[in-house]
Amino acid sequence: MELYNYLKSLHLIFVITWFAGLFYIVRLFVYQIEAAAKPSPEREILQKQFKIMAYRLWYIITWPSGILASVFAFWMLLGTDLGQVWLREPWMHVKLAFVFLLYLYHLKCHQIFKQLQNDEVKYTTNFMRLWNEGATIILFAVVFLVVLKSAVNWIYGVVGIVLFSILIMLGFRFYKRIREKNQS
Repeated sequence: MELYNYLKSLHLIFVITWFAGLFYIVRLFVYQIEAAAKPSPEREILQKQFKIMAYRLWYIITWPSGILASVFAFWMLLGTDLGQVWLREPWMHVKLAFVFLLYLYHLKCHQIFKQLQNDEVKYTTNFMRLWNEGATIILFAVVFLVVLKSAVNWIYGVVGIVLFSILIMLGFRFYKRIREKNQS
């Protein structure tokens, strides 16, 4: 049990830093896209700085955190008796499905990161702001699953995630209107 608690602690630390990196990298994507629309020489100065910031965040914090969070999770699940018990629980299967979505989200962020490092702007700032909420939805789903475990009512859980997503979309639209009003 002591090993499990150490693994769990390390897993949680790296999950937190992984999410911090995912949240901030998309914010940097927004800044990089905005910088691409600036006139020269401001564009080149900002792009250079944002590329450095994104590179350091991505390869020094986000990728290592994601890998270490996964290593400690797999060790916890496959290398301890309690982990073996959790693997038989339905809530863990749902959680692992959300973790799989998180891996896909991370890989898509990596693709966007590479594009922006090569000065390829394929998305709008509005798309990036909305994209940033994907990690938030996954985070909420995973935390509630882990805390509530089998006590969660799946119907309420699904309805809750849908309502939460709708609230995020409404908040995004509200914030977009405020931004547009302030730019006028």
